[in-house]
Amino acid sequence: MAARERVIGAGAALVDGGPGLRFAVGPAGAALPAFAIRYRGRVHAYANRCAHQDIELDWLPGAFFDAEGVHLVCAMHGALYAPDTGLCVDGPCRGARLTRIPVRERAADGALILGDASGSPAKLADVEGKPQLEQDHHG
Repeated sequence: MAARERVIGAGAALVDGGPGLRFAVGPAGAALPAFAIRYRGRVHAYANRCAHQDIELDWLPGAFFDAEGVHLVCAMHGALYAPDTGLCVDGPCRGARLTRIPVRERAADGALILGDASGSPAKLADVEGKPQLEQDHHG
């Protein structure tokens, strides 16, 4: 189980309503952009693509929240998403959802781990391809 863990970053780096952590999942050469944010004390992660069109949400790398830190916002269309569910609550894709990426915060050291609480990365196949991680190096 531990041999398959993929650390995507430090949970302490995420603050409620603050900048997100960009990362990628999927097979090499076809990696899917993704991001993790903290909202109301919990970490949530999604594929970094608007439910309306196949474009990334952040207007600057890691800038996913609106100015109030209440909703995730698509920089292109202004669609608003609930950070804890990924549900579009306003905009051209109202009622659609962002694609959830399973992540967990390891209790021992606060590391963000790709995969669900059972430690199984198998559910990532539902996202796209074989679970792998490539760190995104945006500023």
